Amino acid sequence: MKYIKYFLQFSFVVIFFSIFKILGPKVSSNLGGKLFEIIGPIFRSKNIIKKNLQIAMNNISNQEINKTSKLMWNNYGRVFAEYMFIKDFRFNKLGSNIQVEGQDILENLKKNNHSAIFISGHFANFELMAMHIEKSGLDLCAIYRPLNNIFINKIMERIRKKYICKNQIKKGIGGVKNLINFTKKNYSTALMIDQRVSEGTLSNFFNKKAYTTTIPAQLVKKFNMPVIPVYIERLNGLNFKIKICKPLYFEEKSSIQYITDELNLVLQEMLKLNPYQWIWSHNRWK
Repeated sequence: MKYIKYFLQFSFVVIFFSIFKILGPKVSSNLGGKLFEIIGPIFRSKNIIKKNLQIAMNNISNQEINKTSKLMWNNYGRVFAEYMFIKDFRFNKLGSNIQVEGQDILENLKKNNHSAIFISGHFANFELMAMHIEKSGLDLCAIYRPLNNIFINKIMERIRKKYICKNQIKKGIGGVKNLINFTKKNYSTALMIDQRVSEGTLSNFFNKKAYTTTIPAQLVKKFNMPVIPVYIERLNGLNFKIKICKPLYFEEKSSIQYITDELNLVLQEMLKLNPYQWIWSHNRWK
């Protein structure tokens, strides 16, 4: 039964990707946003979104909850549609504008042959961050969690490896070994730290404990690497702004828990910049 469900979902994706290809990027992004405003709440509980928003934003009104939910689904739908045009993003064929603040930080890493740990969350079209870092000439590997749907996951893996970051590392024990090997070769690492993990540590996120990955902290401790937060915001339509933040350095005595807590605070502040473009449907505090 599970695989029938997955195949139906896969068929849905293939049909819409075919439609998007005909319509073009701008119309498809708009259509994807409107489509997800309608179907998103059907497939994901409104209660999870409401609970998450109430945890993160004290005294938030029902009106603001509804507004945030609607705009979140709109952005999510745009991201879905934009996967069809990832190749065009990669080769600057869309006529879209991606502003970058802090490009000099990437240039300095490249010039000095240094590596770093890039952290972020699922903001706006999050895939564009790792893409831009790799396009800037840095040796990069990106950690990802495979989708539950094995059919859709094959499509996404192919897109990510070909156009976003060629060195994709699956989360898990095998992935950790690959990550260490890449790091020893002076590769930088990019990963999202905003999702719940089973193998992480409890760390405050908006003043409530949430299981959080310790991979960045472990890399800091083992390889003495700086952590560079990266943020992206959709300005409008296909126009974005990426901010490469100043590197964070931690003392040798800093514990894994301390580093993880500090990075959660950084992520929390990034989320506050535009809460409408984060995935509140994820059960972060489960």
